[in-house]
Amino acid sequence: MLKDLFGKRKRYASIPSEQAKADVPEGLMQKCSGCHKIYYRKEMNKNLQVCPNCDYHHPLQAWHRIDTLFDEASFQEWDEQLTTGNPLNFPGYEEKLKKDQAKTGLREAVVTGKGTIEGKETAFAVMDSTFRMGSMGSVIGEKIARAIERAKEEGIPFIIFTASGGARMQEGLLSLMQMAKTSIAVKRFSDAGGLMISVMTHPTTGGVSASFASIGDYNLAEPGALIGFAGRRIVEQTIREKLPDDFQTAEFQLKHGQLDKVVHRSDMKNTLALLLSFHQKGGKES
Repeated sequence: MLKDLFGKRKRYASIPSEQAKADVPEGLMQKCSGCHKIYYRKEMNKNLQVCPNCDYHHPLQAWHRIDTLFDEASFQEWDEQLTTGNPLNFPGYEEKLKKDQAKTGLREAVVTGKGTIEGKETAFAVMDSTFRMGSMGSVIGEKIARAIERAKEEGIPFIIFTASGGARMQEGLLSLMQMAKTSIAVKRFSDAGGLMISVMTHPTTGGVSASFASIGDYNLAEPGALIGFAGRRIVEQTIREKLPDDFQTAEFQLKHGQLDKVVHRSDMKNTLALLLSFHQKGGKES
């Protein structure tokens, strides 16, 4: 009997790992990128994609973030019809765009619009790193610039959540031009007395970090977010020095005066509502 028992255990243990994985429905489980523990995906979604064990903040898709921040039924999307073409006839670019559109359900790597946070109206843009790594192309720059201009026209604040690997190489100079376009839109908005809150999430790098992401009236970030222009290896090779382990993290940027606050995702809605209340007519005194 013991032989049979251990024999069964042995046969079970010899089942290939690929077959064992096949028995688990795809998408049911999720491994934390920080501590590598495995959780039910539903559990992680309820926890705003923050690991219950190590507090690692995983990327949050644009619509999930919008749902967690804005009051129910208050959201109105802007410029949803704008889609990216292939102005430089870059080989394979259109196919890659279609693949990401099917995968994410988005037309581009940013969603813009307006809504209310605890009853306080604001315009916003939310970038999504799951679409072309949030890389900045001409449509992203156009949608963000339009959202800022519309916020100015309507006299409401503007909040942006950034997540980007930098400029989109398939669009060349057209991508780099978005840095100037969006920065000018922010300057005009600021000159008109507008309030801009920038929230940098993981990662915010390249041309995005060097333009609209870092010029808000309030510059916030999520814990552990990578924020910087050039990559760590490039910087080390250039200055010929070893950089600190926490270099370019949100905490490093806060320590060196580049951020106003690092805000946990669970506290984000209350923090934004508080900041908006400070600046609305008849709002709280800071």
